[in-house]
Amino acid sequence: MAIGPVQLLAIGFDSPDFEGEVADELARLRDIDAVRVIDALVVKSSAGDVTVVSASNLTEDESIELGAKVGALVGLGASGEEGFAAGAQIGAAVGEEGIEFFSGDTAVELLETIPNDSAVALVLIEHHWAAPLRDAVARAGGFQLAGRFISPEDLVKIGLADREEAEQLAALESVEAAEDQAGTD
Repeated sequence: MAIGPVQLLAIGFDSPDFEGEVADELARLRDIDAVRVIDALVVKSSAGDVTVVSASNLTEDESIELGAKVGALVGLGASGEEGFAAGAQIGAAVGEEGIEFFSGDTAVELLETIPNDSAVALVLIEHHWAAPLRDAVARAGGFQLAGRFISPEDLVKIGLADREEAEQLAALESVEAAEDQAGTD
């Protein structure tokens, strides 16, 4: 299993009323082998009730293989080549139980920060579609200098979207825009 670029999505929801639409779309993207959800944690607080859901759509074999790779890298960093092999074995064993990057402590921390009648989702997503492209770039001697999503306003400037489309996209991406602005202040 080639590991594609991994992205952490942090998504907020006001007055969430989940009906499975997001989960269905993630399943569809998995079915076409575009993305894989390595780990996800959803914390919902509503009228004093708390709901915590953890999920992954890796198969057991993918989970074991990913665990072995992560364990090998950790072992290599800690103890060199000897640690590499030992880390791979430990990681594979952990992977058998399922990969879980977000712990119960993460859920508790999120609950302390979100208001009632809201939810937060942390999704560790692998862009599986991008692995062959990344590997081709590396074989050609290339490397990434920068990477980010292009804003809807910039899409209008270069002619890939009209103003109405850009406004709709901007509304969908308002959380990301607020995070970007906070990072530049």
